[in-house]
Amino acid sequence: MTALDRALGAFYGLALGDALGMPTQSLNRETIKQRFGQITDLQDAGPLQPIAANMPKGSITDDTEQAILVGELLVEGKGRIEPAVLAQRLIEWEAEMQAKGSQDLLGPSTKRAIEMILAGHSPEEAGRYGTTNGAAMRITPVGIAADVADPERFIAAVVQACQVTHNTTLGISSAAAVAAVVSAGINGLDLGEALNLGQQIAQQAEAHGHWVAGGRIASRISWARSISVESDPVLLADLLYDVIGTSVASQESVVVSFALAQQVAVGEMTPFDALCMAASLGGDTDTIAAILGAMLGACLGLQSWPAAMIETVKTVNDLELEPLVQGLLALR
Repeated sequence: MTALDRALGAFYGLALGDALGMPTQSLNRETIKQRFGQITDLQDAGPLQPIAANMPKGSITDDTEQAILVGELLVEGKGRIEPAVLAQRLIEWEAEMQAKGSQDLLGPSTKRAIEMILAGHSPEEAGRYGTTNGAAMRITPVGIAADVADPERFIAAVVQACQVTHNTTLGISSAAAVAAVVSAGINGLDLGEALNLGQQIAQQAEAHGHWVAGGRIASRISWARSISVESDPVLLADLLYDVIGTSVASQESVVVSFALAQQVAVGEMTPFDALCMAASLGGDTDTIAAILGAMLGACLGLQSWPAAMIETVKTVNDLELEPLVQGLLALR
């Protein structure tokens, strides 16, 4: 399997997870069970979806769109992201979404940071309250472009991509964990080894950003990976939803993605089944499934995803990620 195959697996895995979770995002588990049963395929959003009403099945959301935006900035900047430019692009992106009538707008941390930048604060200051999963959801291109074999440079690249919106211990360490798994997968590490490295890099990355109270990302990942439910998917889903939590808080949603990736690593689930569980959990389903898809795809390659579904996602969203992914790999 080539690095390109793994990088495409990561980016299209992110898009597929995002699309699977699109119709269920922001709903609770009971509502998802009533409307969809279990998610096992791409579904239309329907009129009652609070964020993505009536979006057709296979549609991506802010997770994939903002990851593409970060990827394009990396290629334009030859591996460097200027925080002020990222802020400007995110402002433009939200304006486009509003013009389309979409409710899928900037998350709470990103919104607050951009308001601070517009009010004249520095990028470093603007991100000091960002603890949610917005940085982790759009960090995959950094994992493709930067090599985790040089941890210091790698973490610096992650910090640069996070700083303007998520300049906190939680925001940076959760994004670093995800990016490290993607980067390790592209280097050919198997999924278990890549998850170990993600945990280690999360711990090192905690030295950056403003300290924020909240469960430590590396410690929570370590604990979540130790969950054993004897092949009982219902019990697993209960634990993830009730005990870890599926909110936009990075110490919940990002940790749930690692818990599910671990189930794939130990052979309890197929990659696609894990994405379907992520999309069925409730809460921030599109982001949990998008992050999970990126990590699994990087380690297991593009062929781990159902080809027909990837085609649907490409067609519905007019998505052609190959040139962008090749540009990111060239930076690596």
